[in-house]
Amino acid sequence: MKPTDTDANQTPSQEPANDAVPGAEPSEQPTHDPIAALEAERQDVKDKLLRTLAEMENLRRRTEREVADARTYGMANFARDMLTVVDNIRRAIESVPAEAKTEADDALKSLLDGIELTERDFLKTLERHGVKQLDPQGQKFDPNLHQAMFEVPNPDVPSGTVVQVVQSGYVIGERVLRPALVGVAKGGPKAANGTDSSSVA
Repeated sequence: MKPTDTDANQTPSQEPANDAVPGAEPSEQPTHDPIAALEAERQDVKDKLLRTLAEMENLRRRTEREVADARTYGMANFARDMLTVVDNIRRAIESVPAEAKTEADDALKSLLDGIELTERDFLKTLERHGVKQLDPQGQKFDPNLHQAMFEVPNPDVPSGTVVQVVQSGYVIGERVLRPALVGVAKGGPKAANGTDSSSVA
């Protein structure tokens, strides 16, 4: 049988070339995992959010503390100036001798009572605003609250005991507004913690 024109025009079938070497592993291509990327991004956002929340909480606490301090200590300068008024009232009361008080007529007694009432009201007003008077008489000397002016030889009380208050001290909140000016005992037995008057300068 003679080959037809169609058979003559046909060419052998071409198979795709395969350059791969038998037994060789295919080359590794970089893989991109979208789930892992989203997870990393989520964790990053979570960390930033937690840090922001912590910073906001610290800011809130700091602001509350500053507001509280402003309320407590904002009037410290004014209160310190008012202590001079309290001192003058006390000096006016102490300027009247005890004999004059006992022999005073009704008018003078009413005047003295009014001055003492004014002093008490003044101290109560200061206390309502956080200012408290120190009463260290008979207490152990505390250099944080008291200022020693002199030493008093007294063997009957432990050394370092406040035996005389020259000027009252005041505190506002936890801060000393003015230390108390005191006289401290010397020559008695040592205080309970072993501190004697030598520690008072």
